[in-house]
Amino acid sequence: MKMVVGVMVLGQLLTRLLLAAHAGDRLAAARRILRDVPLIDGHNDLPWNIRKFLKNQLRDFRFEDLRDAHPWARSAWSHTDLRRLKDGMVAAQFWSAYVPCSSQYLDSVQLALEQIDLIRRLVNKHPQNMVLVTTAAGIEIAHKEGRLASLIGVEGGHAVGNSLAVLRMLYELGARYLTLTHTCNTPWADCSTVDEPGQVPHVGGLSNFGKSVVLEMNRLGMMVDLSHVSVPTMLDAMDASRAPVIFSHSSAHALCNSSRNVPDHALRFLARNGGIVMVSFYPHFISCGEKSTLQDVATHINHIRKVAGIDHIGIGAGYDGINLTPVGLEDVSKYPDLFAELLARGWSEKDVQKLAGLNLIRVFKAVEQVRDRMAGEGIEPLEEEIPRDDVIGRLYCRYPIMPPTIP
Repeated sequence: MKMVVGVMVLGQLLTRLLLAAHAGDRLAAARRILRDVPLIDGHNDLPWNIRKFLKNQLRDFRFEDLRDAHPWARSAWSHTDLRRLKDGMVAAQFWSAYVPCSSQYLDSVQLALEQIDLIRRLVNKHPQNMVLVTTAAGIEIAHKEGRLASLIGVEGGHAVGNSLAVLRMLYELGARYLTLTHTCNTPWADCSTVDEPGQVPHVGGLSNFGKSVVLEMNRLGMMVDLSHVSVPTMLDAMDASRAPVIFSHSSAHALCNSSRNVPDHALRFLARNGGIVMVSFYPHFISCGEKSTLQDVATHINHIRKVAGIDHIGIGAGYDGINLTPVGLEDVSKYPDLFAELLARGWSEKDVQKLAGLNLIRVFKAVEQVRDRMAGEGIEPLEEEIPRDDVIGRLYCRYPIMPPTIP
């Protein structure tokens, strides 16, 4: 009897060793893949944390390693530094120039400019490790150089102040996507909260001006980001856009019915549009609760692959903008473990490469091609008439600025 028990224990031990060896092989394979193709993450909110914690002061910011630095080490919102980005083999990161909804109609444009300035200063402070990138080709070049391709995405359509001129200037400063809404409606687009029970749509999707925003983004070569928007806004934007769109940090509505996720019929439309959903890691979008796992994230990725196709998925974790993370994906160092899990589920190396970054590069290049084609067609910037009774004009009429008295 003792011999039988001993054989069973030995068998279990050998099985565990074999599984561990296979897991190690898959992790090594994932790392090899990420050396060959760039891992691109669609959304990271570190810039807003720098604003919250340091008032945008970078002089004493030690981005090399924040794991033992105050206040980052004790914050549930902190998941990112250069050391962990390197461990996670991240090749390209879209940094979010986030603008809170409370600034709408007030100082939203100024806040967007300040956050773009912060991102550019952060990159310039670390030239050996980071480089500002504004093109798809730039991502590929930075990957070969071993530097983190740093891209800018503006989060919140209210950041343009209802002005196509401001949109164009944000592009000139390096912004390569605009999230059409955040958690508030704009005068020209509905956000995802209007899809929740008891809520009433403000626009019913995109207004005519909202469609003009999308077309001007096409003309510029700026990606249209539909994370945070309502389902009618998603559909209107995909219908209006000449270029593929992105969801920079969203997941599958069929698995978690958060209004922030993408329903299956929108995923099928996305496949026809040629766009991409970059899957968020936030537990409330993954399990609709406070706890989720790496395996749960992999299940969302598999679902989007099944509905939209392998060419239409990517990664947009949302680190530093979430205070809860899945078990196994605690910070930016854990990406290889996710790809190893997908290899264990039967994914081919080619498909993992697409998820990691090739899909986003394809979309980015398609957006650039649409820009070039529209330029070739002689399409000029969309013009808008500045209203005569705008706020500044009214203030000037009421409180005219008098010239200084010359002594």
